[in-house]
Amino acid sequence: MARVKKKDYENLTSTNIEKVIAHLTADQPISKKEACGMLNIAYNTARLQRIIDDHEDKKLYRAKRKAQNKGRAASSAEIAEAVQQFLGGDSITEIAKGMYRSSGFVKAIIQRVGVPQKTDQVIDYLPEECIAEDFAPGELVWSARYHAPAIIEREMSIDYQAEKPGFIDTDYEKKYSSKCYSIYVVQKIRDESEVWANVGTGGFSAYQLAYDLGKLEHLKQYGVDLSRI
Repeated sequence: MARVKKKDYENLTSTNIEKVIAHLTADQPISKKEACGMLNIAYNTARLQRIIDDHEDKKLYRAKRKAQNKGRAASSAEIAEAVQQFLGGDSITEIAKGMYRSSGFVKAIIQRVGVPQKTDQVIDYLPEECIAEDFAPGELVWSARYHAPAIIEREMSIDYQAEKPGFIDTDYEKKYSSKCYSIYVVQKIRDESEVWANVGTGGFSAYQLAYDLGKLEHLKQYGVDLSRI
C-alpha cells in the first residue's frame, strides 16, 4: 500500500489516528464526516479509510519487527545509532520506535556505554567516563548545565582575556579550581506540524566551567560518529 501523503495542516499523528479509530468503533460511533474533521482532512471517506489502513499496516509491521528482535542482543550498529540519536535530541521513545525495540532496551544501551542524560536537575549527572579537566577547540562535549551537546570554541585563559577589550580578567582555575570554556550549545529544532519533518539545529553561545562539561570521546569505541550529532 502506498504511503498516505500528509498536508501541513492535517493532524495525522499516530496518537490522533488511534483516537479516531477508537471513536469510529465505539458503541456510539462518530460519523465519518466527524472523523475527517478530527484529522483535519477534507471530507473524503475513501482517503479516511486509506489513512486508517496505512496506520494499521504500520502497526502490524512494527509489531512483527519487534517480535523478531525480541531477545536478540544489541548489534554494534544499533548501539551507535541509539547513542547518536539520543545525543542529537531524540527521546528514548522515538529511538525505540525507529529501531523496533522497547524503550527499556534503548535505555539500557544509553546507561551501559556511559552517555550523559538529561535530568530535571539544574546540572545533569555526568557518568565517570565523561569526566575531564581539559577540552580542545572544536571538540563535541555534553553541557550538563544546558542539557545538550555543545562545541568547544576556546579556553577562557588569562592570556586570551587580556587580549580582548571589555573582558574582566578572571583566573578561573584559581577562583573555581576549573578551567572555563566558551562553548556553542547545539539545539535540535522541530516543526511541530510534523513529528519527523523539518528537523534542523540551532543554538547559542555560552561560557561554562570544565567540571560541568562531559567528554564524549569514549563513545567512539562503540562506533559512534560524533560528527553526526
